[in-house]
Amino acid sequence: MGCAISGLAESAGLAEKIVRDHDAGGRGGGQHPNQDQIDMIKESWKVIRDDIAKVGIIVFVRLFETHPECKDVFFLFRDVKDLERLRTSRELRAHGLRVMSFIEKSVARLDQLERLEALAVELGKSHYHYSAPPKYYDYVGAEFISAVQPILKDRWTAELEEAWKTLFQYVTCLMKQGYKEADRQNHAAVSPKERADKRNTAL
Repeated sequence: MGCAISGLAESAGLAEKIVRDHDAGGRGGGQHPNQDQIDMIKESWKVIRDDIAKVGIIVFVRLFETHPECKDVFFLFRDVKDLERLRTSRELRAHGLRVMSFIEKSVARLDQLERLEALAVELGKSHYHYSAPPKYYDYVGAEFISAVQPILKDRWTAELEEAWKTLFQYVTCLMKQGYKEADRQNHAAVSPKERADKRNTAL
């Protein structure tokens, strides 16, 4: 596969395209994958899941390289300068596996969209409490796509790429919805007086 952080320019470009497509409400923005795409995703996942630990690490090393501001969300990695050192980090491996586990659960629920929606919305709510802003969510899908292309080799096609992009756009849209719901709930729980006090003491 080569260096874990090779092809960064290409993956960064893909991330920006996914964000633009999502913001423009383009194909896949908020729309769930169709049945052909679901079948393609499930078939490719059978190959990808054999390398999920490696994929998880590559995704986040690339994420931190292309979007270093994302490290601010991760206390353990905030001050790490040598990104190659992260490849052997147990903490990064564990977080990568958690993300891969979420993707695996999402794939398993593609035929049960209500369950997938509940899963993604709940994840968005939890990211609100982790102070992980929605603007970062789209980047993970782009880095995942870049990481799995070499694993799938000749199985990778433009149609399969579109299927995975559609899934990530659908899931991140739901996560953003969950984040906003948690934000509203948090503001509703704070009294007007407390909000005024916070404004008066803000630096």
